[in-house]
Amino acid sequence: MAGEAVIEVLPVETFNGEDSYHFVFTARTSPFVDIFYKVRDRVDSYADINMNHSLYYKKKHQGHSHEEASVEFDWEKEEAQYSEGGKAREPVSIMPGTFDPLSVFYAFRIHAVNNQFEIGIPVTDGKKCIMGKASVIRRERIKVAGISYDTFMVEPEIEHIGGVFEKSEDARLQIWVTADDRCIPVRIKSKVTVGSFVADLVSFEQGSIPEDE
Repeated sequence: MAGEAVIEVLPVETFNGEDSYHFVFTARTSPFVDIFYKVRDRVDSYADINMNHSLYYKKKHQGHSHEEASVEFDWEKEEAQYSEGGKAREPVSIMPGTFDPLSVFYAFRIHAVNNQFEIGIPVTDGKKCIMGKASVIRRERIKVAGISYDTFMVEPEIEHIGGVFEKSEDARLQIWVTADDRCIPVRIKSKVTVGSFVADLVSFEQGSIPEDE
């Protein structure tokens, strides 16, 4: 195994006096891969409890280099400010309902999904703000860890935005979500800067997922 990635939804907490969801993405390479390209990444994202927009975004990379960056959202001014290494950039204007590169994944999920569905959600990494899109490519049944799931395969498109699922130049990010109102992700497939990866669902602690009868 080249490494391990984990996506979590932590218990609801208060951020800057507002109830919020806390999403976390962590990734680490295996000891063998560490020799060539060590990765110890963590991304934290906060979004309001109604999933209307992001509140804060922070990413930390440890490996052969050390990098820390954050994005602060000012919804009174409709601006997002990117900071790295203690230095803040000029704020960028953001659209109402803008999410960061991690929480946008959950924002896509809360929309109803069907075979012909395509949605657009604004997303920012603090350097630019674009309209992210997601299209349902097909409905298919896949098997993960011996369990068969009825899923939609979705392809998000957030070009020119860095973040959790930053892709190789010509790669596709593909996400299989359950074909019900919960849209639980059971598989994620893409290419990243160090190669390709496939992430399968290991556990889901906020309610069981129906198995195929």
